[in-house]
Amino acid sequence: MPLQNSGLFQLEYPQSLGVFDKYADAQKAVDYLSDHEFPVENVLIVGTELRQVERVTGRLTWGRVLSAGAGSGAWLGLLIGLILSAFSDGSSVWVTVLGGILFGVAFGVISGALGYAATRGQRDFSSVQKVVATKYEVLVEHKFLADGQALLAKLPGANPFT
Repeated sequence: MPLQNSGLFQLEYPQSLGVFDKYADAQKAVDYLSDHEFPVENVLIVGTELRQVERVTGRLTWGRVLSAGAGSGAWLGLLIGLILSAFSDGSSVWVTVLGGILFGVAFGVISGALGYAATRGQRDFSSVQKVVATKYEVLVEHKFLADGQALLAKLPGANPFT
C-alpha cells in the first residue's frame, strides 16, 4: 500500500505569517513561535521563487570520461567480486575479486564512452545542479493567523512582513 502523506504538506485555508529572504530567518520565526507555545504543527515553511543553479565543475575530455568510468567500474567490480568470493573456495577468492575488478573496469570504460559519445560534443563539461528558493514564506492555518502575527510582532529584529 503506498504511503499516503500528501495531507502532511497541506493546510486548511493557509494564510501568510511572513516572507523571509533566508531560510534561517523563517526557521528562527517558527522556532520563536514554538518557544511561545504556538501550535507549530499548523505551520508550513514554503520555498518560493525557485531557481535552478548549475555549477560547472570541469571540462570533459575522453581521458577524464574513460578514467572516471574505469574508477567507478572498479568499485562496482570490487563489490561484486567480494560478494561472489563468499561463495567460492579459499584458493579462488583472490581470482574472483580480481576478475570482478577487471570486468568492472571494462564495463565502466565502455559505458562511460558510450554515454559521452552520445552527447556528440554538445556537453563537454561536468556540473552539479541544485534547485534553490529565493524567498521563504511561513504559512499557518487561518484560525491561528492572529495569534501568530501577534507573537511574530514581538520577535526581536524580525520584519517578516516584507
